[in-house]
Amino acid sequence: MQRFTISLDDALADQFDRLIADKGYVNRSEAVRDLIRSRLGSDTLGQADPGAGRGGKKAPLETWCVASVSYVYDHHEQTVTSRVLGLQHDHHDLVITSLHTHLDHDHCLETVVLRGPTAAVQACAQQLVALRGVRHGNIHLVPLDAHGHRHTHGGAPHTHYRPLN
Repeated sequence: MQRFTISLDDALADQFDRLIADKGYVNRSEAVRDLIRSRLGSDTLGQADPGAGRGGKKAPLETWCVASVSYVYDHHEQTVTSRVLGLQHDHHDLVITSLHTHLDHDHCLETVVLRGPTAAVQACAQQLVALRGVRHGNIHLVPLDAHGHRHTHGGAPHTHYRPLN
């Protein structure tokens, strides 16, 4: 583990300490680590490959991610339910699971977990929360490091995914 020191003006340090207390961090180091992970993850999702493309243009890297997509809708609006399910079936290759929660007599909260190439996951997630009748949509993306290997006991090759950083 490496240590480093940073200097903050008093007002920023006070704001940071309030954030730490509000979020329940044990110390400043944990909070800083989470902020760094979050920023690195965001930057990774928008990363470009400097060696690719023509005429000096950068081509996006094929990055992978996992996403949780949560949204609320009125289940009495059958067209919304049909659109949500249709979109999930259209992207069955990305949808890992979904959780359906009844909030009251009319409203449902649904959380869908997606995994795959970042561009495809982002597009699917944005389509879900933008569907007519869907309210309170939220998307959380986590970049993944995808790597494959072959098991020595004769198993089929497969890919493992782990969060970056």
